[in-house]
Amino acid sequence: MNKFPPLSARVNRLLHGADYNPEQWAHQPGIIDEDVMMMKQANCNVMSVGIFSWAKLEPEEGRYEFGWLDEVIDTLWLQGISVFLATPSGARPAWMSQAYPEVLRVGAIACRLCMVVVITTGMTSPVYRQKVQAMNSRLAARYAHHPAVLGWHISNEYGGECHCDRCQQAFRGWLQRRYETLENLNLAWWSDFWSHTYSDWSQIVSPAPQGEMSIHGLNLDWRRFYDRSGY
Repeated sequence: MNKFPPLSARVNRLLHGADYNPEQWAHQPGIIDEDVMMMKQANCNVMSVGIFSWAKLEPEEGRYEFGWLDEVIDTLWLQGISVFLATPSGARPAWMSQAYPEVLRVGAIACRLCMVVVITTGMTSPVYRQKVQAMNSRLAARYAHHPAVLGWHISNEYGGECHCDRCQQAFRGWLQRRYETLENLNLAWWSDFWSHTYSDWSQIVSPAPQGEMSIHGLNLDWRRFYDRSGY
């Protein structure tokens, strides 16, 4: 049987834990201490924290509040529980949706989604990317060397496609780099079938119920593109 070294020398046994979102009930007195007691009873030695905490960490644009997270991480560490610290980009705060509507995804039927649903961010939005970088940089600067932090939990619940004009342009650019010519693309997609041949890059639109969904090459490349658009 193969044996592998522990992920960290600080925890030299099986990691056992769960997601922990104390900001959702932090208004309850003594709740964190009670949570930690139950973690100890369950033999947990690591927790993922900060997963959906953006609104708590940055309640207003440019105003950051890390005190509550300091308390959570310090309390866990004092009780022998380590942390995977999450970057909270899976759910951006309401102020961002209001101030920068471009960060909201456009669905396949070409309607921009509301701010209330998790994972509704357009991944190609420059504003969103800048805000994520700002938040992640501050988290890294503050906690990278905290002894409790074993590693990083990068965003959460990957997925959710955006069909906005910016994503359409980015998709076409990705296809041009991949295939170089429309002739190559048409051949790879077998687009002669049903007269689906493209004669200009601008004719290519992401798969949609009210549009084109029968070209398997288009469907596959759209998913390939979106898999990479978050990086």
